[in-house]
Amino acid sequence: MSSATRCQGSPSMPHSMPTMVVPIEMTPNEQRWKYNGIRVVHSDELDTNTPQTLGMNRAAAVNRARAGAEGLWAGTVVIDPRARTGAHHHGPIESVIYVVSGKARMRWGEQLEFVADAGPGDFIYVSPYVPHQEINAGDAEPLSCVVVRSGQEPVVVNLEIPVAEEPEEVRWVDDVHLAGDNVS
Repeated sequence: MSSATRCQGSPSMPHSMPTMVVPIEMTPNEQRWKYNGIRVVHSDELDTNTPQTLGMNRAAAVNRARAGAEGLWAGTVVIDPRARTGAHHHGPIESVIYVVSGKARMRWGEQLEFVADAGPGDFIYVSPYVPHQEINAGDAEPLSCVVVRSGQEPVVVNLEIPVAEEPEEVRWVDDVHLAGDNVS
């Protein structure tokens, strides 16, 4: 065990300056959590050595190699103004996309026949195996997103599929957002 110090203050004055320093041994849990409990990956430490899709730049932040994660992957995606990715899917992996800035337009389906827009603060859920395409619907600002995936495998299956010319706009429908509601 490694040793550490803890300060003991006056019990009658809990906010007082420490009156003595007592060396103690770290418990096994303290030792384990010190280096394996929290990992901070700074923005200049992102790893772009991850599978890419034409039209976007992916960078890994949290994965097994960078942070010791065992069941998820997280990173950033940036798409230039007016750019779009190629059609692709991520196999059995679920994805959540959080829009930080810009205007996202998602197309999905066998021919990318469905479309929905999302803006800053919005979350997008992508089901496993769903063919999809991310589009920066803005003319001037890059689309910046945070992506979290349910698995470690860097699955990116780029697709060559026929694309519907007039996609159908889809609005979320559930017990809160009814079919007639104007939901963005």
